[in-house]
Amino acid sequence: MLEIDEKDVGYDPEQPISGSANLAVVEENAAREVLALYQKFRSRFGRSDLPGIVKCFATSPPMLKSMIDLATEFLFVDSQLTRKDKEMVATLISSQNECPYCANSHGNLFLAQGGSTEVLCALATGALGSACFTQPEQALLRFALTVNANSRSITRAGIEKTMQAGWTEAQLAEVVHLAALFAAFSRIANAFGVPAPNLHLP
Repeated sequence: MLEIDEKDVGYDPEQPISGSANLAVVEENAAREVLALYQKFRSRFGRSDLPGIVKCFATSPPMLKSMIDLATEFLFVDSQLTRKDKEMVATLISSQNECPYCANSHGNLFLAQGGSTEVLCALATGALGSACFTQPEQALLRFALTVNANSRSITRAGIEKTMQAGWTEAQLAEVVHLAALFAAFSRIANAFGVPAPNLHLP
């Protein structure tokens, strides 16, 4: 558990801080408010490390707080979709948006949820016709790609066609939120220049 120094250290955005190539992220040399949020993240997710994207969000403490809550209550839990399904969507969208940091991060999380390296490779290359996917998975992932690439083209008829593959309207609503969120995260990580973690292949 991180011990919080009672002294308010402060964060100077004019001084580049390690951890990204383009914009400064907030490391442990941070204001007390940010250190408390870092502790909250570690406690909720049982991690000693701080992911690069978390350090990006820390440049705005209110956004960091909101993102920790979003991750806790929506991103990293089973809800309408399983964690594994969510990580498939996250890896696919991150790969399509050419974000090595997000693609590798969520690729690792997909593997941790029991995903296979064969599916991971297919997600990374956008090979959704691969036999490693079930037909419902293909339909869901194609829907996610449409949200990412051309959301204005989505119609009620298209949604109903995807539902015929075995998905509910509530699940497709989650896909919309996930695809949009991970598109945003990819842009944040790329713009900050967060280095990609290594893939932990079995």
